[in-house]
Amino acid sequence: MVVLGIESSCDETGAGLVRDGQLLGQAVASSMDEHARYGGVVPEIAARAHVHAMAPVVREALDRAGLALADVGAVAVTTGPGLAGALQVGVAAAKSYAFSLGVPLYGVHHLAGHVAAATLDGGPLPNPCVVLIVSGGHTSLLLVRDLARDPIAHLGDTLDDAAGECFDKVARVLGLPYPGGPAIDRAARDGDPAAVRLPRPLTGPHDDPYAFSFSGLKTAAARWVEAQRAPYVPDAAAALQEAIADVLTRKAVRACTDHGIGTLVVVGGVAANSRVRALAEQRCAAAGIALRVPPLRLCTDNGAMVAAIGDLLVRAGAEPAPAELSVDPSAPLEYAALTPRPVSPQPSR
Repeated sequence: MVVLGIESSCDETGAGLVRDGQLLGQAVASSMDEHARYGGVVPEIAARAHVHAMAPVVREALDRAGLALADVGAVAVTTGPGLAGALQVGVAAAKSYAFSLGVPLYGVHHLAGHVAAATLDGGPLPNPCVVLIVSGGHTSLLLVRDLARDPIAHLGDTLDDAAGECFDKVARVLGLPYPGGPAIDRAARDGDPAAVRLPRPLTGPHDDPYAFSFSGLKTAAARWVEAQRAPYVPDAAAALQEAIADVLTRKAVRACTDHGIGTLVVVGGVAANSRVRALAEQRCAAAGIALRVPPLRLCTDNGAMVAAIGDLLVRAGAEPAPAELSVDPSAPLEYAALTPRPVSPQPSR
């Protein structure tokens, strides 16, 4: 069965097609340029851009896969978390496609989609595995078993700013363009990460080994910049990038060793950062841990990852979403599907 995945949680309009774990085609349209002058995503602009881009993006994905709309056997859509208006555009489109085709509809969790993206470039994930999700709004360490069937266990989450948010805010202080993550990555190539001393939050002996906090790091970097008459941006960028990569990979590898798990999966937009990828590879190799990171094109928001989750749910025999499926902008990550799940039968007395 071919699953069409639709993603519209933020500023990317994505469509992807997956069948039996294989990516057949995908397309993404971004409204990032429209948001850049505001230094962040403007919800109304994002929603409007999704309205204009949705049908062309789905058509482009189908064309790249060499398929017709009639070949689609199920539709999956991100229903949360994300921007309410943006999510509503995606859900409305997904319902329209599913209803017109007479096929089942699945509502999925955006972050579970990022995890599923790793299956499109290396096959099924080991059961269990540790997953590090790092993006603009989320930083979490997860224990994942069967992604389509089992609950997702949180080992640790960020207590304040996410890693991507820290990149964005410090980039603004440094005068770098939005989004901050790629800008910091580019500037850091010419910098010395040891030139600026920045803290490693929550890495002390009495701190939660799996929790994250990047607000203090953001403040420390901003204060250093303000104290300099003419700060050398590449050094500041390299130091910030090193601090974030150090904390992320240190905690992720520790989670694997503490739980006796041999595979670390790193996903989300910040997984595209060159230093995060390099340091994760280095530390996993030293610890004898297998590392899974999606290719760059699948790290940022895309429809392929949503189709991948839909494909897993279909093959697991999951219950489709009801007709009244709605968005959940602040949905907690507990299961991959944001749809009603069958209640386990109670033992007879």
